[in-house]
Amino acid sequence: MPQNNQWVVYYMEAVPPDTARIIASCLPPGFELRTVRDYSDDAAREALQQADFLLVATRPLPTELLACADHVRLIQHQGVGYDRTDVKAARARGIPVALCPEGTTIGVAEHTFLLILALYKQLRLAETSLRAGEWRQFSLRAGSFEIAGKTLGLVGFGRIGQAVASRAKAFEAKVIYTDIVRASDNVAEDLDAEFLPMDDLLAKADIVSLHLPATPQTRHLINPTTLAKMKLGSLLINTARGSLVDEAALLEALKAGHLLGAGLDVFEKEPPDPDNPLLSLPNVVVTPHIAAGTQDALVTKMKAAFANMERVARGEPALHVIE
Repeated sequence: MPQNNQWVVYYMEAVPPDTARIIASCLPPGFELRTVRDYSDDAAREALQQADFLLVATRPLPTELLACADHVRLIQHQGVGYDRTDVKAARARGIPVALCPEGTTIGVAEHTFLLILALYKQLRLAETSLRAGEWRQFSLRAGSFEIAGKTLGLVGFGRIGQAVASRAKAFEAKVIYTDIVRASDNVAEDLDAEFLPMDDLLAKADIVSLHLPATPQTRHLINPTTLAKMKLGSLLINTARGSLVDEAALLEALKAGHLLGAGLDVFEKEPPDPDNPLLSLPNVVVTPHIAAGTQDALVTKMKAAFANMERVARGEPALHVIE
């Protein structure tokens, strides 16, 4: 039964008040929202002991913390990444772990092009030089490019990869993709996307964009071997998971001039160390894991996440449960 006739939902992120207000605005009747005060283990234990439902974004939930989950009915991730949650330990306690694919696709697809354009148009250099009093109207042209006519290689062709492909049509780019599951002929034809094996994609793509989950099989998919197979002067874009890229190998490929640049929204360690050498390279554009971090996406996610909790509260199975 709910506590005090209210199901207690603990948001496991120490978010600022404006974000908390957006989340609370999506809360259905009969639910009470609480947020952790900080990222300490003590705050997490307090939440797990009081919560009926957990809402998680980045907070790790290892075995030792889940031991405090006295009456948690569902661990609901607000996205599709769950590598920081001990799913096996949760399952052993009878707690399902659910994902939330809603609200992720559009923001990440748009962010992919943000990074591509920032690199191709040399946005960092153009802006900083202008603010410093320089007027580089002509001197940036030799190193600037258009997306039109380029080949965009998508590594992963699920919801987000296909959303990127759809937007690539408007930019008049050629789309090639690789995935362990090939798209249906209808989808491939509609998106004008050609399937290629990974090595062929790397050799042909002017832009390689990653859209895969973090798994043992995808860890360091981009490594010295695969980087060497990429087309000279190409871009690498990662809006998926930091573990997909061997950052040391990427650094060497960028410093050697094999790649034109890299756009990174995710890192092997988050947040990255301030002295991470990738952050100092002029041909790297970085953002702090915000590809899906829009108000629009947050509202969509919260409504879907709370709807899933309502299902469980009614005694129904949750959607998108990790098996």
